[in-house]
Amino acid sequence: MAVCTLNEAENIVELVQAIRGALPDADVLVVDDNSPDDTARLVEQMAQQDRRIRVIVRRQEKGLGSAIRFAMQQAIDGDYSFFLNLDGDFSHDPAQLPRLLERAMASDEIDVVIGSRYAEGGSIVGWPLHRKLMSRMVNGFATSCLRLPVRDCSGSMRCYRVAALERVGMQSMRVNGYAVLEEILVKLVRQGSKMAEVPITFTDRRRGESKLTFREAVRSSAQMLRLALRR
Repeated sequence: MAVCTLNEAENIVELVQAIRGALPDADVLVVDDNSPDDTARLVEQMAQQDRRIRVIVRRQEKGLGSAIRFAMQQAIDGDYSFFLNLDGDFSHDPAQLPRLLERAMASDEIDVVIGSRYAEGGSIVGWPLHRKLMSRMVNGFATSCLRLPVRDCSGSMRCYRVAALERVGMQSMRVNGYAVLEEILVKLVRQGSKMAEVPITFTDRRRGESKLTFREAVRSSAQMLRLALRR
């Protein structure tokens, strides 16, 4: 179980506690991009009391894409069976994680289970209209141009089979921004992986500031276009 963070001191303690409550047998890795707000220090304090919690601070690299790839490689190197991921801002409710893991464990044919805002029964709470429209546009582009067989391509609440990630190979991935979430799905599809979606409720962050700026959205769209052209 991994959470990638940058300046999430307001959320991280409560979030990790909720993850440990939802998945008491899971190891929790926080990959922090050297947050100046003491995010890592707070996790280190928790780790002193709980051996299943670990934090790694990245001082040389930055970006969600490389952070997720780093966390995935940790799961591969650690010989785990499943790798779960969610946002560090509490927009995903950790109580929904067991449903993703159960779906993945129910079939050996499923390599990734997506916590989906757009599957039947999924929803978004607290987003203004322009955020909803932007998300719909991104996902519409991904499903049509990248030919991804899921409705929610940009959400990060997922459960991956680690063996499938190992077959993809983290060294083959290039995206450093939010489009890493589409890139890994593209590579899984190309190797024949099957996917499933579990409906979730996504709630806009309660504390802190969103890292998804208009500039980052444009950058991610450009990266997805390059992914489509590589087909």
